[in-house]
Amino acid sequence: MFLLSDFRALRPRHLATQTETLEWLACVHARAEARQLTEKGEPADEASLRDSMRRRLTRFGCNVSQIATRGHEIDDCSHTRWSEMQVYDFSEQGAPQGMRARTKLFERIATEAFSTLFSEVERPPRDLIHVTCTGYAAPSAAQLLVAAKSWGAETRVTHAYHMGCYAALPALRMAAGFGALGALSAGSRDAEARTDIVHTELCSLHMNPFRHEPEQLVIQSLFADGCIAYSVYPEAQFHGRQAGLAVLALDEWIIPDSAESMAWFCSDSGMEMVLARDVPERIAGSLQPFVASLLEQAGLSMAAVPQAVFAIHPGGPKIVDQIAKLLQLSEEQIRFSRAVLRERGNMSSATLPFIWQKIALASDVPSFTPIVSLAFGPGLTLSGAVLSKVSP
Repeated sequence: MFLLSDFRALRPRHLATQTETLEWLACVHARAEARQLTEKGEPADEASLRDSMRRRLTRFGCNVSQIATRGHEIDDCSHTRWSEMQVYDFSEQGAPQGMRARTKLFERIATEAFSTLFSEVERPPRDLIHVTCTGYAAPSAAQLLVAAKSWGAETRVTHAYHMGCYAALPALRMAAGFGALGALSAGSRDAEARTDIVHTELCSLHMNPFRHEPEQLVIQSLFADGCIAYSVYPEAQFHGRQAGLAVLALDEWIIPDSAESMAWFCSDSGMEMVLARDVPERIAGSLQPFVASLLEQAGLSMAAVPQAVFAIHPGGPKIVDQIAKLLQLSEEQIRFSRAVLRERGNMSSATLPFIWQKIALASDVPSFTPIVSLAFGPGLTLSGAVLSKVSP
């Protein structure tokens, strides 16, 4: 058995209301459309285009009743001074940056995030897992941290990249495997028998304001930035830790005939996402047998569902709604997922750890409460865990 504990999250550099973010999106989409029309020699009324984009975002985007605030690490998303933009430069002589510039910006921000998250950590972990799907560089921010702290002989770095929103769960499987094999590693005698997991998701780097389709407006009004770290301890080290979550079971299925429903790939202008409208229905078709199998692996049954807290990755408000309806869950059971979506938006793989942190620290969730954790990603992948609340 393993314990998730010691959660620590970074506050985004910029925190904006959803109203402010939707207005920024309307401005940048209108500016992009005006640029394209001008290049074709066609008339471009930017004010009218902005009004049109506002209407489209009102119709298709995530509204303020679903998301109240979202965080962004890059300055661009906080203003419309086009010539000062790092990525979304739509000044008269400027142009939006491509993948190389976005990757370099990711590298700098991720390296700063690791430095801040580990500024007060003195003992090296046996393993360090870096999780992200929004930027890659070698050496990675995790490797640079280990080198800077002179942990190179004690800490092994593993990269868990490009799995999307469900990646926290495969990272837990990795941590459990590393913990089981840790005693065999002579090179980590001085390290604590723990695995640290760090998520650095910078979704704001990958908006494409030239894409005005409804699917893209949903995506751009949903995703946000999030950085969080936490530790995974073996059962022998539970004593004395702050409140946490014990891992009882982990599993993952790929839903057949659903590969085209969700995708995340590199394009010239950044990462690009495909999100089909049928994702909630695809998930619903396999959910009940998956949850039953997951609970069985934890020594429980579907009879435990009414007493459980559900940590559902809010891939979108409709996914949470669909799962709650299918499993007959109360609003109380899914309140942590709703709260994180409302307070922060969808932070890709970092979202589930933020939900876990809320549950671990919630004084009204008693010890031994089963926590069913569910997340989804390209594949279409259905990933889950059964956790149990552990109080100090």
